[in-house]
Amino acid sequence: MGRDKFENEQLIEHGFEEVLLTCRSFQHALKAHTSFLCKQDVWFHAANLSSAHVYLRLPEGMTWDAIPENVLMDAAQLTKANSIEGNKLNNQTIIYTPWSNLRKTAGMETGQVTFHKSNLVKKVFVKERENTIVNRLLKTRREEFPDLASQKVARLRELRERQRAVEKQIKLEEMERKKEYARLAEMRSYKGVVDDEQNMKTNRGYLSGKSVQEMEEDFM
Repeated sequence: MGRDKFENEQLIEHGFEEVLLTCRSFQHALKAHTSFLCKQDVWFHAANLSSAHVYLRLPEGMTWDAIPENVLMDAAQLTKANSIEGNKLNNQTIIYTPWSNLRKTAGMETGQVTFHKSNLVKKVFVKERENTIVNRLLKTRREEFPDLASQKVARLRELRERQRAVEKQIKLEEMERKKEYARLAEMRSYKGVVDDEQNMKTNRGYLSGKSVQEMEEDFM
């Protein structure tokens, strides 16, 4: 949560967007797709009122439209509590959207935003302030001054490294798959040669009136 509109401006610029890393691996000759969703930020604000910009950083694998109800209400209560006007009012609406949906245009005031897509904005209704929730959250409050730009650069670097690791694993699996196919093809080819030799011996036995075993004994 930004302390003022200037910190809000930094948060608007350097949030974490949704990134879905997808890869494919070959197992038992079947093509399987694997994906994992990286951390992303979700923005909360009081609807039609001045309030703090509250950000919720989701754990890896969670989508913004599937936030657990209790976590959603915690964020909504915290947003309401940090609105000078909204904190005093009941029946408030809190809006939230992925950070990537925030839109900043020229001429906007510091800390002001709009949205790229209005259909990506959801609402949560807060009937009244719940002090048990707000007090619990305030007890866990920490004041930090992170370098948001450096954090984002480090995250992008981490994502690139993870993608390279995934691609490397895919190549190894593909090489192993090709080796296994080659081994099976060689076995089938060898079995075909053996079967042909056996058939030839059998045919010669029929022509001579001797069994395969007798022919082999003659050969020995």
